[in-house]
This record gives sequence, C-alpha cells and structure tokens, in this order.
Amino acid sequence: MIRGELGTAPASPARVTSAARIGASLALLARVTLVLLAAAALPLLPPPGPAAAHGADAPTATDYLVQVTGVTPAVDGLRVRAVEGGARLELANHSGRTIEVLGYSGEPYLEIRPDGVYENVRSPSVYQNRTLAADTAVPDDADPTAAPQWRRVSDEPVIRWHDQRTYWAEGQPPPQVRADPDHRHRIRDWTVPLRDGVTPLEVRGTLDWIPPPDPVNWWTATLLGTVLLAGVLTAAAWRGPRTPRRISAALLAVGGLIGIGYAVARTVGVSPPDPVALSMAVFTGPIWTFATGLAALVAAGYASTRRPAAEPNAEFGLALTGICLAIFAGVANTEVFGRAIALVPGPTSWPRFALAALIALGGGVAVAALLRLRAAASDSAAAGGELAGGKRRVEPER
Repeated sequence: MIRGELGTAPASPARVTSAARIGASLALLARVTLVLLAAAALPLLPPPGPAAAHGADAPTATDYLVQVTGVTPAVDGLRVRAVEGGARLELANHSGRTIEVLGYSGEPYLEIRPDGVYENVRSPSVYQNRTLAADTAVPDDADPTAAPQWRRVSDEPVIRWHDQRTYWAEGQPPPQVRADPDHRHRIRDWTVPLRDGVTPLEVRGTLDWIPPPDPVNWWTATLLGTVLLAGVLTAAAWRGPRTPRRISAALLAVGGLIGIGYAVARTVGVSPPDPVALSMAVFTGPIWTFATGLAALVAAGYASTRRPAAEPNAEFGLALTGICLAIFAGVANTEVFGRAIALVPGPTSWPRFALAALIALGGGVAVAALLRLRAAASDSAAAGGELAGGKRRVEPER
C-alpha cells in the first residue's frame, strides 16, 4: 500500500511569518528614513538673514583664520588666544595683577583680576559683544564716558568674549576676496588694547581669508564611496549569508568610532581646556554625533553575535543605525566640505576625510543591509509559494 495521497500542502507558517516580518521591517525602515531625512534637512536650510552669515557663536566651519601673534609688551602669566574658529578671544591672567580690556571707545570694558572677571555694565561693548552678530540692543544708560560700574561674571581669571576687531562680521566677503576668491588674502592686522595698571598693552593678531574647497568634489567622492562599499558588501554574499553581515558590523563599528572621535575633537576645539567642561560639552554640543557613534557600536556588537534565527532583526538594526550615522553624524556636519577651516584640532583637511568616510560607511552598510532584507523577503515568499503549489511527498509503507 501507499501511505499518503496527492494534495496541496499549505505554506510553511514560519516562512510566511518571516516574510511578513521582513516586509514590515522594510516598510518601517522606509518611513523612519523619510522622517530622519526631513529632520536632517532643517539645519541645511539657508539662514534667514545676514546675522548667521559667519555661523553661530561656535560655527561648524569657517573660511576666516584668526590668529593671535602676541601681546606687546609681554607679561608673564598672561595668555591670549583665538578660540571657537576665531569667534572669540580667550584671555587667561595668571600674572597676579589686574589686566583691563578696553572697549571700542577706549573705555574700561573687562577687568581680569586674580579673584575673577568683572565687566563694566556702563560699557556699550558689553552689549555689542553679547553675540557674534552684535545684534543685542545697547541700553540707554550705557555710556563709555561714565564711571565704570563693575559686575562679577566669573570666579576664575579666564574670560572668552566676542571682539569685532578680530573677525569679519559682515555678511559679504571683503572686496579683495570677491575680486579673487581663489587665493589667500590678508584681510587686516588687528589689535585689542589692554592695560596693566597704567601700562598700555596690545594683543596683536591677523585675520586671513582661506579659499574653501569645492564641496561638489567631496560629495561626489563620498557618494561614490557609499555605492562602492554597498556593492562590495552585497557581492560578499557568495561566501555565505553571515559573511556580509559580520563585515558590515565591523565597518559600522569603525564608523561609530569615527563619529565619537569627531564629536570629541569638535568639543576640544570649542571648549575651555578643563576636563569637567570638556566632558559636559560633549553632551551639550555635538550630542547627536556622539550618540549615533555610540549607537553604531552597540548595533555592530548586536549584529555580529546574532544567531541565524535573529538575522532579520540584526539586519534591520544595521540598516537603521547606518542611516542615522550617515545623517546625524555625517550629513549634519558636512558644512566642512565647503569651508576651509573646521573647529577641530590638527590639520584642516582631516575632518573632511573623516566625515566622507563616516557617511560612506554608514550609508554603504545601510544600503547593503536593506538589499539583504529585501532578498530575504523575496526568498521567503518564493519558498512559501513553492510549498503552497507543490505536492506532499509520497512514501511507501514499510
């Protein structure tokens, strides 16, 4: 006798469930990607007016190089430097004496004493220097000829302030730059007057225009790198389904480390040289770059240790985290592609290479993971269809 009979077998519930889960993951990922792209596009919109032409108080990048060349005459324990991409001067006074900064009309503006910093609230410079754009209204009682009225603003003899004598505050570049934007230009040599008791001092420095790179070249190289990496990861599937996932996890981890490193470097470039201030600034400054870098490390660890049954979840995590890394740690910082100077220590070109690599790694891993999810959904659906249209196996009775 023959056991069994010809008939139509139902599709495997496990395969149907797997295909549905992968399809739902792809749909969710598409919606999340659209939301993230829309959110990332907001900072890239043009500024509403010339007030933001030089960037925020700590701009991401700039084409103007502000340098302090020295203090004349020199004073032991007195240090002045340009910080935040030239947006502010920083003066640290460890001379044991009071150093006074004079305002735009020669009036007493700041006093850096051994016990802290004091500002003269009658000085118009106090209000003119509140923001980089000098858009704070000056009160009627501010008078450079009035007797100083001091207010303590810090317990440490260190102060940072905007000073319009040192940077270019106009919305348009200087005339010589507009006439020849492809070459470096000395905009001006500047001085900021100080006073040590009755002895006049000067902080001297320079302001230069540095020609920016062509952002089209950087974007082209970044997008080509993304496509190439996605192709290589997709082609790696011939070695087995787990091989490209493990490689993707390793590359995503590299991208996460780059993101964390860039966030820390960006913090060092704009924060006071104090360990507590630096640690806090990471979470109040480039927080999304830092957070997505950490998330990439977590997702990479999860994806590299998952068993085959959890592969769809691992692929979903790789895709979502890769997209977030590329957008929030990469695209959000790509103003440096079109600016000469980024607010990070070291050579001026390394931030562009780092961000291009970060976008390519995050984007390439995400695209490859999406393609693998789509292929897995198609394979599950095809396998379920074959079972639904096939015949049960006929076995002879023993």
